[in-house]
Amino acid sequence: MPIEVVHAVTDELLEAMQRLMPQLNPGHPVPDRQALERIVHSEASTLLVSRDDSGRITGMLTLVVFHTPSGTHAWIEDVVVDAGSRGQGFGEALTRTAIDMAHELGADSVNLTSRPA
Repeated sequence: MPIEVVHAVTDELLEAMQRLMPQLNPGHPVPDRQALERIVHSEASTLLVSRDDSGRITGMLTLVVFHTPSGTHAWIEDVVVDAGSRGQGFGEALTRTAIDMAHELGADSVNLTSRPA
């Protein structure tokens, strides 16, 4: 299952955001193109997406890596897999890829939190 880094905001990505973000947090607004451009082009964040065999975006997460006097740290944020694709390993593949990337970027730790709901 392909996991890829998003380098450009496309109509396909916007459609995926409109589908996935309400599944993550129904009360939160879906990022528009301008907000996604800021995320995709930020030096601190990396947006990853997973794809099924047909090439459709099935999930996403954001990896944030930052530096402090005590070291390099990473957070995994906004992990969501489309309801119809859950249980097939997309979330695990996204998370493992993000952890590997964080370590390659020198992160001493990687944090991920999840809402109990």
